[in-house]
Amino acid sequence: MTIRHHINDQILLAYASGALPEAFSLVVATHLSLCDDCRAQAAAFDALGGAVLDGGGGADMAADMSADAVEAALARITALPQTRQVPPRAPMRTSGPRVPAPLNDYIGPDLSRVRWRSLGTGVRQAILDTGKDASARLLFIPAGQTMPDHGHQGLEMTLVLQGAFIDGDTRFGPGDVEVADQSTEHRPVAEAWADCICLTASDGRLRFSGLIPRLAQPFFRI
Repeated sequence: MTIRHHINDQILLAYASGALPEAFSLVVATHLSLCDDCRAQAAAFDALGGAVLDGGGGADMAADMSADAVEAALARITALPQTRQVPPRAPMRTSGPRVPAPLNDYIGPDLSRVRWRSLGTGVRQAILDTGKDASARLLFIPAGQTMPDHGHQGLEMTLVLQGAFIDGDTRFGPGDVEVADQSTEHRPVAEAWADCICLTASDGRLRFSGLIPRLAQPFFRI
C-alpha cells in the first residue's frame, strides 16, 4: 500500500492532545493504523499535546494556526468538549475484507458485517455510533459511480479503505485521506474497475447543488 495523501500536522496535534471529536478521532486512528509515517509523527506530538492540555491553550493554539479554512474549521472542533479518543493500533495483517483495528470496534472484524442503507444509484452508507459533535459513516460507492456535486458546511475527512476515487485531477487510494472544508466544491467519482469504500467524518451538513439530493438529505442524515 502506497499512501500519498496524509493527515496534516494541525489535525495530528489536535488528535494527540485529545481535542478531536470521536468521529474525527476514528478517521485519524484508522489512518494511523495504516500509515507508518503519520503514526510516527503522531507519537512525536504526544508530549506536546499533553503540554497543550496542561496549559489549557488547545483552542487558542489552534486559532493562532488558522491560516486558511481548514485550520479555521479545526479551531472550531478543537474548542469542543473532549470526547472519546480512539487509540491508534498497528496494522492488521490479514487477508480478505478485513477492517483496520480501530474501526473493528465499531463494525466488527470484516466489511461483510456492515449494515448498509441505500442512498440511491447503488451508493450505500452505514452511520457509525460516535459522539454528537461530529458524525462518522462508511460509504460504499460502486465502481465508476459519480457522487452528486456538493460543498461542505464544515470540515470533512474521508479515508479510503478499499478501491479508489478521483476528485478533479487527484486520485485517492487505500489509506489516503482527503480533507474538505467550506471552500471545497467537488464531485468525486469512484474508479471504474473497483467499488470504493470510504470512512468519513464531518461536523457539518453537505451543500448539494441538485434538487433531488437536497430533498433526500434530511432522511439520509447527510
